[in-house]
Order: sequence, then structure tokens, then C-alpha cells
Amino acid sequence: MISDYRIDEDRKKLYYEKGYWTDQTLYDLWHEQATNLADREYVCDSTGTRLTYGQVDEKASRLAAWLKDQGIGNGDVVSFQIPIWADFCYVYVAALKVGAVMHPLAKNFNEEDLVYGLNLVGSKAFICPTFDHKTDYEEQILKVAPQVPTLKAIALIDKKAPAKTDLPTLQSIFDSYEPLTEAPESRSDDIACILSTSGTTGKPKAVLYTHNNILFSERSYSAGAKRTADDVMIMMSPLNHASGFFHGLISPLILGGRAVLQEKFSPEMAVTLSNKERATWTHGATPFVYDLLNYLDASGRRVDSLEVFVSGGAPLPGHMVRRAAEYGFKLCESYGSSESCPHAFVPPDDAIDWDGRFSGVAYEGIEIRIVDNNHYEVPYGTQGEECSRGPNVFVGYLNNPEGTAKALDEDGWFYSGDLATMDEEGRIKICGRIKEIIIRGGENISANEIDANLDGCPGLGAHCTIGMPDARLGERICTFAEPTGDAFPSLDEVQAYLASKNVQKRLWPERIEEIDALPYTLSGKVKRYELVDEIKRRMSV
Repeated sequence: MISDYRIDEDRKKLYYEKGYWTDQTLYDLWHEQATNLADREYVCDSTGTRLTYGQVDEKASRLAAWLKDQGIGNGDVVSFQIPIWADFCYVYVAALKVGAVMHPLAKNFNEEDLVYGLNLVGSKAFICPTFDHKTDYEEQILKVAPQVPTLKAIALIDKKAPAKTDLPTLQSIFDSYEPLTEAPESRSDDIACILSTSGTTGKPKAVLYTHNNILFSERSYSAGAKRTADDVMIMMSPLNHASGFFHGLISPLILGGRAVLQEKFSPEMAVTLSNKERATWTHGATPFVYDLLNYLDASGRRVDSLEVFVSGGAPLPGHMVRRAAEYGFKLCESYGSSESCPHAFVPPDDAIDWDGRFSGVAYEGIEIRIVDNNHYEVPYGTQGEECSRGPNVFVGYLNNPEGTAKALDEDGWFYSGDLATMDEEGRIKICGRIKEIIIRGGENISANEIDANLDGCPGLGAHCTIGMPDARLGERICTFAEPTGDAFPSLDEVQAYLASKNVQKRLWPERIEEIDALPYTLSGKVKRYELVDEIKRRMSV
């Protein structure tokens, strides 16, 4: 049982008094929905799998019986490495049914990643495919298992290939175990899930969430988007992050709605699947929005059922919001992180009027402050570090008390590391990471501001600005960009474009580098450190 996490008793009392937290667990919610909506479809995926609430419940109950038979119980960690398949659902529900802590992992985790991740959380059980795409997951976990002393049980999903060893498959478990019917011992303030941070600057940290954290967060999220049981969520993000798992599957569960999973993102498939399933809302990182809008422009197709596209990971420029509106859906920025997910949003009704000028306002029950280096609030309109406090905020990093103390103070404030401003109405604008500031000759310059100014520049596709090492100034401004169908522009042409927009010269790139494809994390964030390494390599040639 995980016990080294941080919940302030005064905050806890307040959240219960206001009804933000309750005694309901994720298992309680699942049991209620599966009982009342047994014949309603809960999830389908692009591989052709379709499952009703009742079908997921029945399979999950049999898998839970196997987990219990392997000695997995309340508070134990069940890790799973599963692609964007509907099969993910009966695995996560099975964990809930025995009171276990859910621990989804990225499908591209290799042996080294798994050894680190499984030992960090003390995993007791592991579930993965036999094979998918180019990865032999069965072989991989067999090599890893001897290096994880806590691991008791392994099971395989034989969706794409049969098992090569005597490890049990989920189908054999479904065939040989009767459904578990007894309720777990879990409580709403227990740890329910562990998600890994994206690890773009170092080893991933294990983020701890209680049942109450997740339920409050996703109730706020789906209510803010004005969604109901009639809505259909299409999800294209990996299921090991909050976007894919919490927004893609828990929010539809709360609503009693339906989820559609796209195994591998392509804008063409997204449009086809959305139209086929009559998807009404989705959530994805900015690159998904960019690719979708460009595809719609090029193909002349539409997604007529789509009403709301919630996007996080990077600020949305107004021209993208307006382009989305031309296709009939509202593009709404959402802001949060693994540790405070999500806590600010652009209400759909305000998307057009705000026109990308704001990243959002706090959900009810969540507080946001903009602070200086000493954590004192700064005046409205002044840039500082964004921090948040509320029922959604994580309760610590597992086995990392130093990291927890640095990010989460004793009063419950989480310090994001993001630069932001706030106006008198509580609307915030994210200006970029503190670490994404370019220090040129002693002047702080926002890389995100430069990127926003470059949106729409002829010949530049997706782009990302970094600090380029410079002996005299410390750093200079360098932008990497993917080419479009047009000729890739010269630096002079890019600067002339910015001059035509009256952008200050101090915000002009001093070097433009063409790149076939920007490097992204699975959650859609640019791996800036790889671009820093790349420019150093190119400068040395």
C-alpha cells in the first residue's frame, strides 16, 4: 500500500465540505455505470473491437479473479503497456476491481525504461501484448522480469500474434476464470493511479493520484466542455497519459457516454473515423490540431459531427481557432500538467471571442496564482510562474520526497515551471516554460512568443525555436521548421515576413534550420533538448 503521499488535512476537510471530494471511488463509479448501462457501447477502436459497458465488466471481472489468484490485492501496483486499443479498458477496470493501483506505461518503453519504471513503483503484475508493430513485447518482458523482484505475475494480450511461451494470455484467463463479484477494499483517498511524467529533461517521475483527484478533475473537464451522455469522444493520444486515459476514457465513463480510440494518428483516418462514429468531441496536442486543419484544407473534407476540440500542450494561436470555426467546431485551449490536470480551460462559448489571447480560466474549486521567484503574487498583467491549488492536484511523486517538496508546497500549491500572465478576470496566458526562455545578451526572450509570430510564414510548417549557443551573447535565436510544399524560405525572407507584421527585431530568428520532422514526445510536446543537440552538431560541421 502506497502511503508516502501528501494530503493536507485542512484542504481535505474543505474539499469534502464543498462536495469536490466524496467517498465514491473509481470502482464505485464503474460498477454503477456498468450496472445501469450494461448494453450501451462504452468503447470501440480502429482495429474493429467494440465493447459495451457490460462486456468490459464481464471480461474485467474474470481478469480481476486471476489477479486475485496471483496474490494481487488492495494497494498493489498493476502495470500495463498497451497500445491505443479498447482492450486497455478491461485491464484498467480489472485493476480497480481488486483495489490495485493502475500504472499504464508508454508502448515504446524499452527494456531499460521498463526496469526503471517497474522498480520505481514496485509493480506486482504486468500486462502487455504478445507483439505489435515491430516490438516483441513478450520477449521484452521476459528479459525484464528477473530484474524486477516485486513482479509476481505476467499476462499477455494475444490480439496481434499468439503467445510463444507458456505465459497466460488474457483469452485463456477469460476462458478459465469465473467473474470476481466481491467489491475491493479501496477508499476514495487511496492512490488509484500512477502516471509517468514525459521525461523530456530527465528520468520520468511517478505522479500519484487518488480516486478523488481523478474524479474531480474529469467531472470538471467534461462539464467545462458542456458534454453529456450523448457525446462521443474520439481519442488519438496514447493511453498512458492523462489526455488519453483520463480525458479519453474516464470522462466518457463519468458521462455514461462512448469513446472511440484511434490506434495510430493520421488526419485522414481521424476524419474518416470521426465521421463513421459521429464523434462530437476530442482532445489532442497542438500538432494534432495543426495536421487536422491542414488536411481539411487540402482535402476539402469536413467533420460535421465534431463540436469541440480541446487542445493542450502549447498555446493556440487565434488563426487556428478561427480556421476551426470555419469547419464548424470550437477549438478550446486547455491548460494543465501531469501534476495538475487540467486546471484551466477556455469555455467553448468564449473560444471565438477570446481568439487565442488566453489559455483559460480556472475550473470551479481550483485556485491559480502568478508568482515571482520568491512565490509572492505579481500584479495583473505581469509575467511570473504559474501555480495552482485544488482538488485535482496530485499528491506527490512516488519515492521522490525531494521532488515532491520542490513542486508541491505545504499549503497545497503546485509550482508548474510555466511562465504566465493573468488579467483582472482571472484569465491566464501561458508564455512558455521557464526553461524555454532564451537568454540573449542578458535579455530574456520567450521562445513561444517567437513561434507564435512565425505562424503563417510562407514555406514554414511546424516549427520550434530554441537558444543556439553563442560565445559573445550566450545564446542566439534559432528556429527549426518543417518544410511545406512551398520552397523553404531563407532567413532574409523569414525576417522580411516578421517585419511586415511589425514584430520587433529582437524577436526575429537569427538562424533558420530545415528539419524533416520535429521530434515529439508521445504526449505531443517537442523534445527541445534534441533540437539543442542537433544545432550543436550542425554548428560543428
